Amino acid sequence: MLARTPDPVRVCVPVTLLTATGFTILELVREQTGTAGFLVGLGLALLPVPPLMAAFRWLGRAAPAPWRQLMFCFGWGACTAALIAILANSFATEWIAAATTDPFDADRFGSVAIAPVVEESAKAAALLLVFAFRRRQFTGPADGFVLAGFTATGFACTENVLYLGNAFEEDLAKGTGVLDSVTAATFFVRAVLSPFAHPLFTVLTGLGFGMAAVGAGRVRGAGPPLLGLGLAMGLHALWNGSSHFGEYGFYAVYGCVMVPAFALLLGLAVRIRRHRLRAVAAELSVYARAGWLGPAEVPALASMPARSLARALARRSGGRPAARAVSRYAADAAALALLRRHARQSAVTDRDPARDREFAVRERELLDRLWLRRATAGPVLARAAVLEELLPPWYDPLAGPHTPQPPQATREPLATLPSQAFARPPAPTTPAQAPPPTPAATAVPPPRTPALSASVRP
Repeated sequence: MLARTPDPVRVCVPVTLLTATGFTILELVREQTGTAGFLVGLGLALLPVPPLMAAFRWLGRAAPAPWRQLMFCFGWGACTAALIAILANSFATEWIAAATTDPFDADRFGSVAIAPVVEESAKAAALLLVFAFRRRQFTGPADGFVLAGFTATGFACTENVLYLGNAFEEDLAKGTGVLDSVTAATFFVRAVLSPFAHPLFTVLTGLGFGMAAVGAGRVRGAGPPLLGLGLAMGLHALWNGSSHFGEYGFYAVYGCVMVPAFALLLGLAVRIRRHRLRAVAAELSVYARAGWLGPAEVPALASMPARSLARALARRSGGRPAARAVSRYAADAAALALLRRHARQSAVTDRDPARDREFAVRERELLDRLWLRRATAGPVLARAAVLEELLPPWYDPLAGPHTPQPPQATREPLATLPSQAFARPPAPTTPAQAPPPTPAATAVPPPRTPALSASVRP
């Protein structure tokens, strides 16, 4: 089997940690809000979660991260980071109040100076773990953007449960009406007016990790993550301190800082997404010339509407398994393109033989996974490219999937690649896996990988 079997220890440890911290934080919140407040707060806090997760997932769809990775980040933010924050903030506030004998100043100092440092550090720990143990998931700033967004969304959800639950208990004790209730005001501020606050802070840290993963020279290392973490803490402190800037301090910070920062990051997210799709098209064209992909597949893989259409076509003809095969094929193709782009850029500035060998191993793994599903995904992607009118005028679909490209469409030569991993596809072992004839695009020797098992299906 080409897919690696997950190590039980690597699966059990994070699941056990998140489960233990999840039960602990839920019990702590329930004790502070009461059972009724906890249930109401949980129901209201969950409302902004799906839109936020969908938005971050949309950004990462060009090269999607595994759902288990995203769920780990969400669970870390909702459980572990929230537990660390509530315990550390409570301890620091009580210690400052005992030292200064002024609870008001202790609360204000804790919200402005302590909470941003503790909370952003706790959320950044999830990104650090992924960066340290799953470096492959960081193929650029977009991955840091998405993982940070999921982590912060989980943290904000748990925090909203606490605030909304306490507000409901206060309204319940005073008998306040729904429209005039503290619960409604809290929900409007936290879930409607500023649901992006925590994601906005943590995304800065995620961008730092993304830059460190693909950077070279001075850009690599701890500098970008620490800079992003510092900016996240500063923006978080400014947001928490806005209520202490006078009657209109909150509105001033919201209108002059938070909204422009949100618009700036939103524009950056759209630009990153487009840049990724262009990179997919540029890098996969080399593999198409080598025979691993059909020329009609490349524009389809670089277009999100075409990918969706290909999944729909596959589902119509082969059901959900075929649609999943197309999704995995597209994800592996995008990962392959980004892997090649990073290796090519690194070879220009910092050539490392060990990194070249790692690139060759990872590239071979992705190519083998693509070849397993090509019989299912290739035809529907080519059909989607035709239906979406993505093919150039010179392309003739009747000539087969390996219609040669015109000379002016030739991109980077294979000689500039950092390894000798681009080879002809492996010879099939069964007629069902027989690919079309491979063009002699390179003189690279054939791969030294075992033949694919006949029992493997896309």
